[in-house]
Amino acid sequence: MKFRPLHDRVVVRRVESEEKTAGGIIIPDTAKEKPQEGEIVAAGPGARNDKGELVALDVKSGDRVLFGKWSGTEVKIDGEDLLIMKEADIMGIVG
Repeated sequence: MKFRPLHDRVVVRRVESEEKTAGGIIIPDTAKEKPQEGEIVAAGPGARNDKGELVALDVKSGDRVLFGKWSGTEVKIDGEDLLIMKEADIMGIVG
């Protein structure tokens, strides 16, 4: 990928949700909600604090994260649908 996020922004690839429910019912594409889980593809160097010092991000490439339903900006990079969001929009890292 030829894109590097700035400051405290990250690029996230959504993880596809299951096609079936636990009971075996197949969910059509029109009824699916967008997943709120994704994988960090790229991360910026971090934000600057009041003293001008660089504060590194808590997430790194390859981390699986949970984020808010309406978080981030959807973009298409190299033909792939991705999200760009600030680290503050991420709720946590999945084990």
